[in-house]
Amino acid sequence: MLGGQAIRAGLLGRCPACGQGPLFQGFLKVRPVCETCGHDLASVETGDGAATFIMQIAGFIVGFSALAVEIAWHPPIWLHLIVWLPLVAALALGLMRPGKGLMTALQMLRTRDPK
Repeated sequence: MLGGQAIRAGLLGRCPACGQGPLFQGFLKVRPVCETCGHDLASVETGDGAATFIMQIAGFIVGFSALAVEIAWHPPIWLHLIVWLPLVAALALGLMRPGKGLMTALQMLRTRDPK
């Protein structure tokens, strides 16, 4: 697949090599081999790269949103806690799987076509 198609497939949780087979066998566990094309997905190792980026993105969004709300309306601390803690957890969990798929696709493209 071309680079853009592989990245889109990774974001959607599909095999970056063919775009058809599922990439994950659990929430974040990458399948060893694509069921559709037989591509070796176990050789692509992303480590903690996706988690690092997702934590920074979620922290930035929620941190600055909480700061803006505090400056504008001065809500009590308990309201901050019941709004921002679940939001940062939901945002991090919601972005984790597409982020891991993206990192897997980028790593696969990098190792397949080194420059």
